[in-house]
Amino acid sequence: MHNFLTERYHDIILLSKKICKSNPEFEEVAHFAIDKFMMHERAQELVDTKKAMQFLSGIIHRSYWSSSSQYYTEAHQKGRVFGLPEGFDYGEYSEYNDDIDKALEAIEGILEDMVTEGNRQWYNSVMFQRWVETPNYSQIAKESNIPRTSIARAVKEAKEHIQLTLKTQGIEYEF
Repeated sequence: MHNFLTERYHDIILLSKKICKSNPEFEEVAHFAIDKFMMHERAQELVDTKKAMQFLSGIIHRSYWSSSSQYYTEAHQKGRVFGLPEGFDYGEYSEYNDDIDKALEAIEGILEDMVTEGNRQWYNSVMFQRWVETPNYSQIAKESNIPRTSIARAVKEAKEHIQLTLKTQGIEYEF
């Protein structure tokens, strides 16, 4: 599956651009679809039977055009403000830390840049983001059918790239 995504990445982006009628969100929709495809239990089977692009086009189409899709809901809820549950313990969150906020903002920017720097950096960025959501290589490997060692290497390379870039920007932050 990794080879398929690496080899067909630009085709997937172009497909998304066509389906989304060149809307500026087309790349974000494509990445959302790739992530959903990677987590699908039959992803490798679809790649093997050469039906993966057709399947991805369906995910992209439904994600972009359906107002009840997960992508649409997430993308169009960004501007809303939601309250915290009653009795929420602010604990460590009670004081705002400007340095951490700057570092996290810089990391988000670095990850976005990595996506455009080529297939390897795109892969490292995606695997790092998956690892942040699920910090368990075995779980990610199970969900994506990508070898655990490949995921670990990508996360390590992403961390090193992020650390180096942060250092060049004069930001001190350790994972």
